[in-house]
Amino acid sequence: MTGWLDGKRALVVGAGSGIGRAVVEAFRTEGAKVAVLERDPTKCDRLRAELPDLPVTEGDAITREANERAVAAAADAYGGLDTLVNCVGVFDFYQGVKDISADDLPAAFDEMFRTNVLSHVQSVKAAIPLLQRGIGPSIVLTESASSYYPGRGGLLYVASKFAVRGLVTSLAHELAPHIRVNGVAPGGTLNTDLRGLASLGLDDTRLDESPNRARDVAARSPLNVALSGQDHAWSYVYLASDRSRGLTGETVHPDGGFRLGAPKSAQP
Repeated sequence: MTGWLDGKRALVVGAGSGIGRAVVEAFRTEGAKVAVLERDPTKCDRLRAELPDLPVTEGDAITREANERAVAAAADAYGGLDTLVNCVGVFDFYQGVKDISADDLPAAFDEMFRTNVLSHVQSVKAAIPLLQRGIGPSIVLTESASSYYPGRGGLLYVASKFAVRGLVTSLAHELAPHIRVNGVAPGGTLNTDLRGLASLGLDDTRLDESPNRARDVAARSPLNVALSGQDHAWSYVYLASDRSRGLTGETVHPDGGFRLGAPKSAQP
């Protein structure tokens, strides 16, 4: 523990598993006081059992009501809010425009963008009044390697993550100089519990259950690493800390160097 977040009051949205759950642990390790919003009742129960002192709000992050309740819970517990993190997401399992039927497309589009984009906007909207009175306030949103490159998801997922990249840029400009806004763009992640779209019948399919996932994720990056939520969480710690006080509108890329191109072992 280095105490990088000593005294910080944080709300983590989508905290029940994967990267969000790892962020909760890393923030607490670094001295932050953390509250969470999580949709899944089972994950909420697990959080309460494992971390009895953690204020847990159960609700859907795409709604105004759930986010306002979570912000109020953080304020009641800690007297304010300094950091907002959103890790909410859903996947499309690489389905392209030719794979989604014309009948299914409107519902799939709506579910993807409400989950991956609207949830972030709703969290920010609810948190701004408290963040404006916070100490060194910051927002960290979850982008993806798909925010920059095609092929790391299907049509709707990639488009939604490009949208989150746009949110980071736009919000950073709008909320300066009082609130910093940055993003984390993870590459392929182990133990994520990232699920598919219910509108496409994929809500019981988990990305981390893909066969040989660790091997395949590592093979795509020059560093030959398969990173976990715990690995990614430290990027959120840095962006929430005062060590990054000169950064806004920026993105950290914990992706094993994916943007550098194919690893040497994969080149002809």
